[in-house]
Amino acid sequence: MNLLETELGELKSDLLEMTNLVRSQLEKTEQAFFSFDKDLAKEVLKNEKRVNACELQIDAKSEHILALFNPVAIDLRFVVASLKMVSNLERIGDNAKGISQYINKFEMAFDKKLVQELRFKEMTETALEMLSILSESFETDNTKLARSLFTKDEILDEINVSANVIMTNYLMVEKSPEKIMQAIYMMSIIRKMERVGDYVTNIAEEIIFYVKAKVLKHNRKKGTK
Repeated sequence: MNLLETELGELKSDLLEMTNLVRSQLEKTEQAFFSFDKDLAKEVLKNEKRVNACELQIDAKSEHILALFNPVAIDLRFVVASLKMVSNLERIGDNAKGISQYINKFEMAFDKKLVQELRFKEMTETALEMLSILSESFETDNTKLARSLFTKDEILDEINVSANVIMTNYLMVEKSPEKIMQAIYMMSIIRKMERVGDYVTNIAEEIIFYVKAKVLKHNRKKGTK
């Protein structure tokens, strides 16, 4: 193995480590939300520094490889894709942090009936499953797995759209100021989780780009393979 291959292997390991970290952040956020565990939510906020540190490290390593080795073909595509992937991973971490911040704002747990109607549990579990599939796809360069994420993302999109009607009906009958405020924040939480799906599919597109040299951005419709 030459020096370039070693550097690329380390870059891939760093990206996999960051993928697992942001998945852990999202998993802890889910647990904090459903158990209303503010200490766990605060742990997510504290760990955000690790996510940011990973981003800086991967950016620096990618730039180092480009400057020192002048890679070509698949090696060049991988480094370019890495720079885009790390940005999307950092944004997933940001959304986990944002949801955890909302958990810390309230003295009482979110309305269980509303949360159930919004299918938020299904949404979080789908997002976590997508991150697990993403990690396996990236580790094995499996573009078939990467493409399967586009269909998974449709679930998050559908829940996000249906939340508008559910939330409108809820606000028409609910009179409690605390619950009304929670509902407003809940809508933002739904949006953040939907964005997680978008970031995951962005990364899936980059995997397909560097492995198959196919550019899907701006050409792929939602749900197409």
